[in-house]
Order: sequence, then structure tokens, then C-alpha cells
Amino acid sequence: MRNTKGKRRGTCYMLSRPFRKHGVVPLAMYMLMYKKGDIVDIKGMGTVQKGMPHKCYHGKIGRVYNVTQRAVGIIVNKQDSLKSPSLQCFVMEPVMMNVV
Repeated sequence: MRNTKGKRRGTCYMLSRPFRKHGVVPLAMYMLMYKKGDIVDIKGMGTVQKGMPHKCYHGKIGRVYNVTQRAVGIIVNKQDSLKSPSLQCFVMEPVMMNVV
């Protein structure tokens, strides 16, 4: 057996859609308003491959630092790096966290 090291290795259940939620992404998910400083939960979606975050960021919490027309820039804390990485996500699951 080969040692597979692909980008989406081991994400069969992680990025799959729930029961009866397959197919086209609802328009309301694209219409969400993200603002700078919002704290969001990063969840990749298997139906949209473009702009998908890497599997190591799935379920992590980040802070929005940049908002463009089609992507959201997020800063995430990572244990093993000296500076916190930033990533651009296209479509995410709508999980916003309001921290006072």
C-alpha cells in the first residue's frame, strides 16, 4: 500500500454534507455579512471546492481581518508556528460567534 499524502486525505466524513442537504448551496449562505473583527468558526464544505480551507483549520476559531466580494480573510492561531497564519475562505458554514 502506498503512503498517501494528499490535500484532502482523511476528509471523507469531515467535509461531507448532512442528510438531505446535498446539492446546490443555498443562496442565504452567500448573503451572510461578515465584518472585520467577527469571530467565526471555520468549517469547510465539500460541495464547493474552490477556496476551501485546509483540513487542519476545520473546526478552528478565527478572527475576520479582510472581507472581499467573494472571500473572507481569517487569522487563525496555530500552535507550532511563530506567527499566526492567515487564510482566505470562499464559502463557509454560517457559524458566527458573538463574544462580548
